[in-house]
Amino acid sequence: MSAGTYAPRPSAAPLPRMIAAQTALETRMLLRNGEQLLLTVIIPTLLLVLFSAVDIVDTGSGESVDFLTPGILALAVMSTAFTGQAIATGFERRYGVLKRLAASPLPRWGLMTAKTLAVLVTEVLQVVLLTVIAFALGWSPHGNPFAVLLLLVLGTAAFSGLGLLMAGTLKAEATLAAANLVFLLLLVGGGVIVPLDKFPDAVQSVLGLLPIAALSDGLRDVLQHGAAMPWGDLGILAVWAVLGLGAAARFFRWE
Repeated sequence: MSAGTYAPRPSAAPLPRMIAAQTALETRMLLRNGEQLLLTVIIPTLLLVLFSAVDIVDTGSGESVDFLTPGILALAVMSTAFTGQAIATGFERRYGVLKRLAASPLPRWGLMTAKTLAVLVTEVLQVVLLTVIAFALGWSPHGNPFAVLLLLVLGTAAFSGLGLLMAGTLKAEATLAAANLVFLLLLVGGGVIVPLDKFPDAVQSVLGLLPIAALSDGLRDVLQHGAAMPWGDLGILAVWAVLGLGAAARFFRWE
């Protein structure tokens, strides 16, 4: 008597399918959250439109939108990869969601991969929206698209590592406060809207080492000034990415 074949077969789904399903879930959660929507879409859009239409900040020669758009794109990356991810992951950790997901067939590295992919999907939507608005405002970009893509990827890695490090080491309430505070401080002092050359020389040298400043300046060098490859800014972002992701992997607590 031969053994029969039974269906369905009770086993875990293939790893790529699990990661894809978790990515879709994480993306929906990001886009449905009102606070995340405010950070990722509404604030960058309003800042781009307001400062492009009203001459509030001296952005130097040329059209304001040409200076502002690269900085707003950098802000969008930071809002999603750092602020939004830190807050969401911090509260998932507090409520035990991460602990339960860690016990599922999806490995922990697969969960972090899904979160990173969800951030990338959200960023693509942000970049498309902001680009359309910038073109409507008269934006005239230049430069190498591959350099822009490399800057955005390294910026995402840097901010994602820092966001996960904060979410995995601080309490949820502290993460909420700290992430929003950092967002506001870097918005003002990261070269997003106010050019770094408006700050004192001693301060400029420090601010220029921040990931938001490197991402803003790198995108601006390429898209506004037509630079081929901003190696200095790419190097700064690469260092932040290695340090942030390495520290997050080392110190992240799941409960």
